Amino acid sequence: MRISKEYPLSHPNRLIIFTRYPQPGRTKTRLIPALGAEGAAILQRQMTEHTLRQVSQLSKTNLVMPEIWYAASQPPFETGKTIDDRTLMEQWLGNQWHYQPQHQGDLGERLIHAFEAAFATGAERVVAIGTDCPSLDSTRLQQAFESLQEKDLVLGRATDGGYYLIGLRRSIPALFQGIAWGTDTVLQQTRTIGESLNLDIITLEPLTDIDRLEDLSIWQQVKSRSTGKISIIIPVVNEAPKIQTALQSLQQVAEQAIEIIVVDGSSEDHTVDLARETGARETGVTVITTPRGRAKQMNIGAQIATGEILLFLHSDTNLPAGFADQIRKVLAQPDVIAGAFELQIQGKEFGLRIVEWGVKWRSSLLQLPYGDQAVFLRARTFHQIEGFSEMPIMEDFEMIRRLQKLGQIAIVPCSVVTSGRRWQKLGVIRTTLINQAVIIGYLLGIPSDRLVQWYQGNRKDEA
Repeated sequence: MRISKEYPLSHPNRLIIFTRYPQPGRTKTRLIPALGAEGAAILQRQMTEHTLRQVSQLSKTNLVMPEIWYAASQPPFETGKTIDDRTLMEQWLGNQWHYQPQHQGDLGERLIHAFEAAFATGAERVVAIGTDCPSLDSTRLQQAFESLQEKDLVLGRATDGGYYLIGLRRSIPALFQGIAWGTDTVLQQTRTIGESLNLDIITLEPLTDIDRLEDLSIWQQVKSRSTGKISIIIPVVNEAPKIQTALQSLQQVAEQAIEIIVVDGSSEDHTVDLARETGARETGVTVITTPRGRAKQMNIGAQIATGEILLFLHSDTNLPAGFADQIRKVLAQPDVIAGAFELQIQGKEFGLRIVEWGVKWRSSLLQLPYGDQAVFLRARTFHQIEGFSEMPIMEDFEMIRRLQKLGQIAIVPCSVVTSGRRWQKLGVIRTTLINQAVIIGYLLGIPSDRLVQWYQGNRKDEA
C-alpha cells in the first residue's frame, strides 16, 4: 500500500522542484562525454539529493510546502520489470514528499502548468527551482519567498544567462511563452516580458548551474564541505576473479564516513555484475562503467565522489585497519598536500622484501609513492591540479611530481598489502627492471604511447 504524506493545500508558500529519475543516458546528457552515462546519472542523483537537503531545512520551519515535479523516465527503463515513474521516485527519495508528474511540452509549458496548479490549490506565493544549482541553499530560498511579500516576480540569475529560480504571486503564462530555452538570453527575455506587463521585479545574486564540464568545479566546492568523508575510487578492468573479495575486505576495515566507487573500464568479463551484486548487499558502494583507461576512470570517479578526501586504490591492494583516521591525521598537517601508505607485498620470496625496502626508501626520502601504495589527497587539491593526466601509463608518477610542487607527500607509517602476482609471474628482477626502464624512458621524454607498447610487450607472459 502506498503511504501518502498529508498535503496542506491551503499552504500559502509553495516550492516547486523540477527533477527527474537519474536514468543513465536520459539525464545530464551534456556531461555524458565527460562522465559517461552512469556518471552523469549519479551526478543528477547527488545534486537532487543535495537540493532536497536544503529544502528540508526550510520546510522544517513550516515556511514552505515543497512539491517534487518529476519528468517521465522515457522507456525503455532497464529494471527487469515495469515500474511507474512515481514509484521509482518514491523508492529513490522516500514517500515523505508530495509528487506530481510534469506536464508534456517544452520547459515553458511545463512551468505554466505547475504554476497554475499551485495557485489553483490555494498558493499565494510560488517559487520554482531545478536541481542543477548546488549553491542554492535554504537561506536564498527563504529570501525568494520573503521578496514575494512585496515583489511580483523574483528571478535568480544564472551565470549562463538563464535563471535558477523564478517566483510569482499569481499565474502569468506570458512569462514562459516565446522564450528561447537553453540559450543565454532566457533571463533577459523573461525580464523584458515582465517589464512590459509592469511587474515589480527583483533579481537575486548570480549562481552557477552545473551543465558543462567547466561547471563541475562549483559542485566540487560544495561537496568539499562534507568534512572528513573519504571517497575510495577503485579503477578495474576484467577483475571478476577477485572484485567481490576485494570489496568485502574493504568493507571490513571501512567506517561509516566512507563511500566506495568502483569504476569499470568496459570489462569483458563479469566484473560489473559481481561488483554490483556486492554493492547491493553492502552500503556505500557505487559501480559505474566508463571507457577504458585507468587515468580516465579515476578522474570520472573523482568527479562523482562526494567526499572531502579522495583515495585511489588498486583492486588487488588491501587497506589496513584504521586507515581512515590515519589519512585524516596526515592531511591535517599544515605542509602536507597528499599522502600514501608503506607497501607490503604478498609472498615469501626474499626478493619481495628487497622490493619493499626499496619502495620504503623511495617513498620516504624522495616523496615519490606509486599508485599501488593507495595515494590520497583532498578533493579540492585534486580538482585544483585538474586530476590525472589521461595518459596510458605513468599517470600516478606524473601526478605525484606535480603535487610535490605544492607541498609535502607524506607516508603513513603502516602498510597496505598488495598482491605479489606481478612479481611472481615474471620474477622479481625482471619486473623491477621493466618498471625502472619505463620510469627512465618517461623522464627522457619518450612518448607514453611508445612506453606502454614496450611495457606490455615485455609483460606478455603475465596472465
